[in-house]
Amino acid sequence: MNTNVLYWGDNLPLLRNKDYFPDESVDLVYLDPPFNSNASYNVLFKESTGAPSTAQLQAFADTWHWDDAAEKTWADLQGPPTPKRVVDTLDAFQKIIVLQEGRFARNAMMAYLVMMTARLLELHRVLKPTGSLYLHCDPTASHYLKIILDTIFGATNFRNEIVWQRTTPKGHAFTRFPSNHDVILSFGKDGRSTWHSLHVPHKESYVASHYYNIEPETGRRYSLDSCINPNHDRPNLTYDWNGQTKVWRWTKERMQRMHDEGRLVYTKTGTPRYKRYLDEMEGTPIHDVWTDIFPVNSQAKDRLGYPTQKPLALLERIIQASSNEGDVVLDPFCGCGTAVLAAHKLNRRWIGIDVTNLAITVMKARLTDAFPGIQFKVIGEPTTLSEARTLAAKGATLEERYQFQWWAVSLVGALPSEKSKKGADAGIDGFFSVIHESDGKRETFRQVIVQVKSGHVGANLIRDLAGTIGNDKLGVFITLEEPTEPMKAAASAAGLYHNPLMDKHYPRIQIVTVAELLAGKTLNLPPRPGREGGPRITRVQQGQMEIG
Repeated sequence: MNTNVLYWGDNLPLLRNKDYFPDESVDLVYLDPPFNSNASYNVLFKESTGAPSTAQLQAFADTWHWDDAAEKTWADLQGPPTPKRVVDTLDAFQKIIVLQEGRFARNAMMAYLVMMTARLLELHRVLKPTGSLYLHCDPTASHYLKIILDTIFGATNFRNEIVWQRTTPKGHAFTRFPSNHDVILSFGKDGRSTWHSLHVPHKESYVASHYYNIEPETGRRYSLDSCINPNHDRPNLTYDWNGQTKVWRWTKERMQRMHDEGRLVYTKTGTPRYKRYLDEMEGTPIHDVWTDIFPVNSQAKDRLGYPTQKPLALLERIIQASSNEGDVVLDPFCGCGTAVLAAHKLNRRWIGIDVTNLAITVMKARLTDAFPGIQFKVIGEPTTLSEARTLAAKGATLEERYQFQWWAVSLVGALPSEKSKKGADAGIDGFFSVIHESDGKRETFRQVIVQVKSGHVGANLIRDLAGTIGNDKLGVFITLEEPTEPMKAAASAAGLYHNPLMDKHYPRIQIVTVAELLAGKTLNLPPRPGREGGPRITRVQQGQMEIG
């Protein structure tokens, strides 16, 4: 099985491919499906005909709706190898999620549950017996998902319903309490699931109230704990110590050892108390309500502008608790790749899947920026000019029309511009930066604007790009077709740019073909920040990269 790999495509057929995902091959699954009522809005409880509902439950627009794919998945789940209990559960949901008397639901919520059930069945299959699954969702559908997971994994394998408290409430408080938490449902494959208890440092107030004793000789803080056993029916631990006969916590031999090591402090009545040092304590065990991990807010250094980006600390906690170094971590809805990033940082192998090349592009840039020299594969992207032309020819939906642009932008290590999804993009499809000059302490940068064209090209496009970059930027023009001589002349006419860092001139506009990039051609540019020792990508606001 390939690891340290990104798959571009629908995760369901990929997960069903046993060459990619053999049985019992994954140690930990984390998934954060594109279903979040704080994102772009789409009423879930609405008939496919558009009939309204009083229940305003929402999801990503156009992500989950009852269409041919949902209908086919529903049909596929009606028989073997789907366990009958899973079929019965979906049938029950059909009867519960109704909009009008006697009518079964064919709405976005039902589509979401059907599509998730198909994927959760495959994720259960690929998990090792020692594996665990964490499903990140919100209260909109967590109760339905919990029943589905109980049905697939078995209710006895439920581990936790983790409540992650975000700091910004969602919604108004006019009719209800505002929502400010997500739900993470945790299940083990069976009773052998990997587990490591995690702790956080004690709060200062707790240390002050419980560890106020300080050992003069060493300066170590300690508390005094009882040596008496709470279980009074322990004859083997009942003996005389220092003139007192009680049921003690330890055997007499160990009590003597504690005394000899200076770990016992005696009260005025002669009762021993155990000296518990603060520096020997692991801290406070982490429980199932997480209030200490803050969301990726607008000022966070690692904010990428991705709508469902989760903080790195959240994924690090999950991975540390339920996997070991070298284990395989799978995120089948990896989005901007926080789980993948955390897994690599913690020396786990990883697999990420996402259906959009926009996500793959962001992840590639994020991984190479965070881990210079990292080696990983991307499966599903074009590798030949013919495959690139096939991708460029797609255009049934807005997203399909921009898949080629997002992919082409990634060929030069740029990140896509959000404007490329809007139409009026002024010829700007991507950005990255190069170091302009440096005095050893501070660098300045020049922005490089990337434009992509898959169809007819001409010199006017190069002249337009020259106008877009102005006097303080550089331009890269990526074309699927061979550039014409007038285009080359227009690029030359844009002139040269002098880079003080390298004391070298570079073309202000470069034209490069997809074929050349696939063959390994690199751009003639100064060093990029984050790759040659400069600052790293700190933000991709609506797909636009900022350096800081």
